[in-house]
Amino acid sequence: MVVWSRFMSKKLFSGTAISLVVGASGYYYVSNTIDRRMVENSFTTNYEPSPCAKWDWNWDHRDPKSLVKPLKKVDDPESQNDYNKAVEMKKGRAIRHLILVRHGQYNLDGMNDSQRILTELGRRQAALSGERLKHLALPYDEIVRSTMTRAQETAEIIGKSLTHLKLVNCPLLEEGSPIPPEPPVGHWRPEASQFFQDGARIEGAFRKYFYRADPSQKSDSYTIIVCHANVIRYFVCRALQYPAEGWLRISLGHASLTWVSIYPDGRVSLRTLGDCGHMPKECLTR
Repeated sequence: MVVWSRFMSKKLFSGTAISLVVGASGYYYVSNTIDRRMVENSFTTNYEPSPCAKWDWNWDHRDPKSLVKPLKKVDDPESQNDYNKAVEMKKGRAIRHLILVRHGQYNLDGMNDSQRILTELGRRQAALSGERLKHLALPYDEIVRSTMTRAQETAEIIGKSLTHLKLVNCPLLEEGSPIPPEPPVGHWRPEASQFFQDGARIEGAFRKYFYRADPSQKSDSYTIIVCHANVIRYFVCRALQYPAEGWLRISLGHASLTWVSIYPDGRVSLRTLGDCGHMPKECLTR
């Protein structure tokens, strides 16, 4: 009995010793690796976004502070009040909503633009999108359309569902090559001169339609823009301040709806991208 007690005591002591060694080793490992495995959250004070992730609040050159004379006397309360009043007067209150619609499916075998007309399926796609916009019942102000045939036809069909809206033509919205894509693709390689010419035009279209509301605008606006896939994809990248070279990574369906909202403080929100949920399966093409 005495021998058995001594044996159990030695075994218990050995087990305890092993547990202490394992526990100490584990504590040493955790305490020496915790710093290496720690990830700082984006909301901590130590977080710094990458340069390309920082938002440019004056992207449309309409930031209120950029529209008034700089404050000269920082320590003068009266000057400070005048400056604040001037900035406040330049602030908008309304949201500008841009609903970008890609044209419907068209005849790819056409030799020129006049022959690249909508197919029967393309006309049905445009009609479905027109009905979708009608059912949304938003206070649209106008339909702006590219001057290319397929966009003209798409806008006319959409207009049949929104008969109170005026159709406005804009050649800046025509299809083209906005900027060399990254990564490049082998099956589509426009000449550098084409990017140079089309890129300036499409960028001009972006600056024409993408901006925060003027202070004189009292209520939110909704503008429908019917154009092309390359143009819309470039617009989305530019509006969200993503690298514009990534435009070709986005895919859009025919007659799809893309909704961009521009807020008074300069923030931009992408509400929908290439929405085709209102179409049956047999009408989905790209």
